[in-house]
Amino acid sequence: MTTTVSQIPGQLDGVAAATTRLLDTIRGLDERAIAEPSLLPGWTRGHVLSHLARNADSLLNLLLWAHTGVEIPQYASSFLRDHDIEAGAARPHNEQLADNEAAATRWLGLARSLTDDTWQARVRTRQGRPIPASEVPWMRLQEVEIHHVDLNAGYQPSDWPAPFVARILPRAAEDLTHLTADFPLESFAIHAADTGFTATIGASPATHTITGPAASLAAWLLGRRPGSDLTGELPTLPAWK
Repeated sequence: MTTTVSQIPGQLDGVAAATTRLLDTIRGLDERAIAEPSLLPGWTRGHVLSHLARNADSLLNLLLWAHTGVEIPQYASSFLRDHDIEAGAARPHNEQLADNEAAATRWLGLARSLTDDTWQARVRTRQGRPIPASEVPWMRLQEVEIHHVDLNAGYQPSDWPAPFVARILPRAAEDLTHLTADFPLESFAIHAADTGFTATIGASPATHTITGPAASLAAWLLGRRPGSDLTGELPTLPAWK
């Protein structure tokens, strides 16, 4: 689903609301909690928070590229991306909060100032994929919503807003189908009991169906939950790259 320019104001409102929820969670943490494990292997909550702040700045780079016409890579390099996350992970709670507040404000401030023509400019993600700048708000929303869950601080996939779930579930199903091209996986269908959404992962026809709430299906497909609240025979999914 491609974002149209007319949808941008609503998307930015969605990012702002998600950011407010995230910052409220960060404010509820303390020094000990920052150093505790997140749901991401090898990362503390501090790593997740450091990544979220630097991600906002990286997506600011893409908006600046669209605004100025001067190519500004999302990250200078993969090495510097990883280094900045690691370097910022052990900072105290007040610094983590201030950094995320400032980075989110910078990103949203520029995003709200862009013109319709700017949103149609072409930029490239860090993987080298060309996209219109209008896709950047969706990129930021995914980072905020998914990594909010990764903080392991009370925010659950069931807390994701319905519009986010309605977009992320088919996207996750489509992306996972692409991953299965290099991963031997028997095809299966998913069915969201609460929304009616259905999709097939892998080549049709599906051999069986996995059923559950849409948010739970999305979290499982994204590798964020083991799928214990789903019904059906759950396969081992390929790892996201």
